[in-house]
Amino acid sequence: MNLAEEILKEHSKKQCDKIVKWIGSDRNKFNELFNLFLNGDNRTTQRAAWPLSYSAVIHPEFMNNNFERLINNLKKNGLHDSIKRNSVRVLQAVNIPEEYEGDVMELCFQYLASPSVAVAIKASSLTVLNNLSKKYPEIISEIKLLIEEQLPHQSAAFKSRAKVFMR
Repeated sequence: MNLAEEILKEHSKKQCDKIVKWIGSDRNKFNELFNLFLNGDNRTTQRAAWPLSYSAVIHPEFMNNNFERLINNLKKNGLHDSIKRNSVRVLQAVNIPEEYEGDVMELCFQYLASPSVAVAIKASSLTVLNNLSKKYPEIISEIKLLIEEQLPHQSAAFKSRAKVFMR
């Protein structure tokens, strides 16, 4: 399979699933997808994000050597929402190495606080922060403040995930 061609062929759940199935448990194929996700043109990176997140959720160990590049990519300005959304989806599902926990917290707090960030990214950021709050309970009060500011204006998904903190 020519992965770059397949990614651009169509943007659908069916195509995403086809790519995820092709990757299977092959770390080299995952790394090929990861490289397209980081280094492709805008359309390629956006389309690669979806199967990348699904593959990483199925095989979180694939991220072990890719965390630094994922975090550095998230720090870039002007990223498309699909890149952020799928990257944070990955962060929900994997064990975040200790050396990246601070960067991940900072990014998720930024997403949560920003009025222009899409609600799906905020909701996933809440889940990541919830996971990290088990190790760092001191962040819970800051999360609660951000939730309280936004709760009246947010979606059901956000409110559902926010309930964890509002008890």
